[in-house]
Amino acid sequence: MGDLISSLLFQPPPPTYLHPSRHFWLTNKYGNRVPAFFIERPNAKVTILFSHGNAEDLGMIYDWFNDLARVLRVNIMAYDYSGYGKSFGVSPINRVNSNSNSGGNNSQSNESASPGIQMQTGISLQPCEEFVYADIEAAYAYLLKERKLQPEEIVLYGRSLGSGPSCYLASKTAKEGRSVAGVILQSPLLSAFRVAFNFRFTMVWDKFPNIDYAPYIRCPVFIVHGTQDEVVPFWHGQDLFMSLEQQWRAKPFWVEGAGHNNIEALLRP
Repeated sequence: MGDLISSLLFQPPPPTYLHPSRHFWLTNKYGNRVPAFFIERPNAKVTILFSHGNAEDLGMIYDWFNDLARVLRVNIMAYDYSGYGKSFGVSPINRVNSNSNSGGNNSQSNESASPGIQMQTGISLQPCEEFVYADIEAAYAYLLKERKLQPEEIVLYGRSLGSGPSCYLASKTAKEGRSVAGVILQSPLLSAFRVAFNFRFTMVWDKFPNIDYAPYIRCPVFIVHGTQDEVVPFWHGQDLFMSLEQQWRAKPFWVEGAGHNNIEALLRP
């Protein structure tokens, strides 16, 4: 069931071209290789870690973020999800029921595998929630270990589907006692199922339950959402805002008349 939902949720576009000189490779904890880019600006004090939307990959967003880094005078890192763009590696082939598992801590023959997942190498990647979380963890580790940044210098920015890994990592770093500096969420979802159904609680098999992560975030969160969003309803942004602790609610930006994919176009001078 979970794999069926993932196949419906993730819609990677045909890979777009990005010159090899513009990207490098990350390896997540499953051994998957995903491309990433890092745009560096002189004397930048802030680094944005961007998680893209569903129908995007790095080749589609590089030029936009190259301009944005210049205008804002910030560093920007972005990465592809396993199963998107040029990524390759391993993929879950089925899920294992374990009656002895309590809280998801059963042992695995593959040490890097998540509970309930068997792994197979050498086949095309299929995106899944577990991989996306592992991908942003690999990108974040790169910033800390290779770029020698501190969590307080990093701002997470997630667009649409990318709000999932951004909320996940924000809550994770907060629980670890070293929160990132801030979070920007553009057209975020409460959870995957709630895009179609107004559930009051998170259902089994639901994906990217941002509403469950939000109360644990311990940094300012700035939400941008179009009031006429036809993909992720506007009330998702509103409800996610209210699920944050009050002290971390930055004033939201509700873009009047904007849909899901035209916010930037409407705001250009």
